[in-house]
Amino acid sequence: MESTVTLRDFIREEHVNLALTGTTKDEVLEQLVACLHLPDGDTGVLLKVLERREGLGSTGIGRGVAVPHCRTPLVPRLRVVFGRRPGGIPYDAVDGQPVSYFFMIVAPPAEASNDYLPVLGRIAQLAKEPDVPERLAKVNTPAEFLALLSEKNV
Repeated sequence: MESTVTLRDFIREEHVNLALTGTTKDEVLEQLVACLHLPDGDTGVLLKVLERREGLGSTGIGRGVAVPHCRTPLVPRLRVVFGRRPGGIPYDAVDGQPVSYFFMIVAPPAEASNDYLPVLGRIAQLAKEPDVPERLAKVNTPAEFLALLSEKNV
């Protein structure tokens, strides 16, 4: 089952923050949500939805990667935000390691294209590639990050 969906379809340069400064899960989520430039009230609501999802179980998938995600009527279509936190933060990831790379997925409650799970799958595929954590550590600009996604064809 080969999907034609790519991460590159859902992420733009303004949705990439390579210098997250948060020291807790909540602070990092707040900085990721800020990349979406939602109205202030919506930002707070989205943050609560993401925090509630994390309360069900950490979205840290290992190898320094976390994929916080939720569905909400606050966005008209699926969005992906990428953030990098140099040095990482404690995140209760499955491998017990700190998380430095965050792929936040926010999608409306229902999408005609139903890209939510394929996008999650693409992120998991990317995270498993042996050179990806090292490459993510070295990208210097949002454009370089997007070029890496294109090169990896995810």
